[in-house]
Amino acid sequence: MIETNVGPFTPERRMLIDGKLVEAASGKLFDNINPATEEVLGSVADAGHEDMAQAIAAARRAFDETDWATDHAFRRRCLEQLQVALESDREQMRAELVAEAGTPVAVTMLQLDSPLEDALRWPAEHIEQFPWERQLPDGNLFGVASKRKVVKEPQGVVGAIIPWNYPFEVTANKLGPILATGNTVVVKPAPDTPWNATRLGRLIAEHTDIPAGVVNIVPSSDHLVGEALTLDPRVDLISFTGSTVTGKRIMEKGAATLKRVFLELGGKSAMIVCDDADLAQVLPAAGGVCYHAGQGCAVQSRVLLPRSRYAEGVEILKAVMENIPYGDPTDPATMQGPQVSAKQRDRVMSYIRKGIDEGAELIVGGGRPSHLDKGFFVEPTLFVDVDNSMTIAQEEIFGPVLAVIPYDDDEDAIRIANDSSYGLSGGVFSASPERAMAIAHRIRTGSISVNGGMWYGADGPYGGYKTSGIGRQNGVEGFETYLETKLVGYIG
Repeated sequence: MIETNVGPFTPERRMLIDGKLVEAASGKLFDNINPATEEVLGSVADAGHEDMAQAIAAARRAFDETDWATDHAFRRRCLEQLQVALESDREQMRAELVAEAGTPVAVTMLQLDSPLEDALRWPAEHIEQFPWERQLPDGNLFGVASKRKVVKEPQGVVGAIIPWNYPFEVTANKLGPILATGNTVVVKPAPDTPWNATRLGRLIAEHTDIPAGVVNIVPSSDHLVGEALTLDPRVDLISFTGSTVTGKRIMEKGAATLKRVFLELGGKSAMIVCDDADLAQVLPAAGGVCYHAGQGCAVQSRVLLPRSRYAEGVEILKAVMENIPYGDPTDPATMQGPQVSAKQRDRVMSYIRKGIDEGAELIVGGGRPSHLDKGFFVEPTLFVDVDNSMTIAQEEIFGPVLAVIPYDDDEDAIRIANDSSYGLSGGVFSASPERAMAIAHRIRTGSISVNGGMWYGADGPYGGYKTSGIGRQNGVEGFETYLETKLVGYIG
């Protein structure tokens, strides 16, 4: 049992392979680090290639040799059992996520509570609503009178590779549709945040009827162990959430077996503030770049301000960023915690230096907090007079760094927002809902907020255009990501 200011929790260091909670075959462990204190929280099994091979074999066997893929009612019951088990561990999970991910306790609503609400429930309920078969008009090709139907079937074995920023939220939103559609899965959690995944393995093993091999949880400090999922022909689909660089590598390595892929990748989302907006009311939302230390792919990290109100907007944003509550993630008042690791902190700092070198004006933050002698923290940082061609406007920083870009008119704002290799999300604010919606329809992103509207939910298809990904997570579109289509012609 680990005691924290948020509450006690008992971590699980074993992995789940073929229905059993096991140590790594090598006996190796790796440390789980608290990013706010830099202290070792404990350890977890460090899987090697032998463990991953066993997990893939178990998932293949469970798909090929059991009725998991065809028994809809059983799958729904198992998902409902897992839902109950997760609910019973909610507060332990909250404390665990604060400790290992550095997420502020105030931010665990999105880390934990929102996905617990519907990430499993919606897919479970959709099992009964989904049209697994549909009839086509009769055919008469070559004089053969035939009936025809389309059948939806599971892909098979899915390799689910999880990021460290919202680990449980992503895992839950993958597992829901993967299992509801009848697939089996090998989950590879990020080494920075392994315990929420191994806890899930323990709950599956001890509190559900999910058959052995249907879900396997394989933590490892070696990223090449996870890459085995993309290379193994027994794995039918890779479901990956993470960086665009890694997503491209997955496509490359999976090409040999024509691996199906779902990729939810990076973003550089723009917040367009129109000249008729109430700046004092709207611009505090830009502080969301510091939510969970800016470690979110849909973060609106570029603010586009009209030149006619630029100075006014900058003054408001300066006040917003100077007053972001950051520090100890166990403090309920904290909005911004640490970066997840020293590596990520140093990466963010390198982008700040690039911003300065390329001529952007730094007016808030830009350094490591002098009053915090431990933890991987970066100050809330504001750059103004940013040109959209600058590195800090084009590349995903994944930190609490806001870039403010001036624009001339609506056409210019649309051009700047779309001048990005990414296309994940964004926002538009205007006193005219019609104007805001017209702009939103011209932004090339997979999701967008109009006047602060929220699009998140298990029934909402989430993903990106351009290098922000392929496919959609959640919703009907996400459900169908994990299905194959079979066309049947028959007589009788």
